[in-house]
Amino acid sequence: MRHLTVRNVPDDLARSLDAERRRRGLSLNQTVIDLLSQATGVTPQAVPDNGLASFAGTWSAADLQEFEQATRAFRTVDAEMWR
Repeated sequence: MRHLTVRNVPDDLARSLDAERRRRGLSLNQTVIDLLSQATGVTPQAVPDNGLASFAGTWSAADLQEFEQATRAFRTVDAEMWR
């Protein structure tokens, strides 16, 4: 593996990299490697995890029916309100 040194990094870029490092919970070195790999196409860009995968497929048919019944009123447009 090679060691690289990057000089004269603009302050705003350094702040952005540090924020990204904190967001990812990784070292600055690993964050920069990941970002460079994605930007150059060495590794595909990871799909951001929004945390919703744990909910996928967890509703039963009864849950869906209950939800649709509870939100049925949202499908109705009040014509008077839109005049």
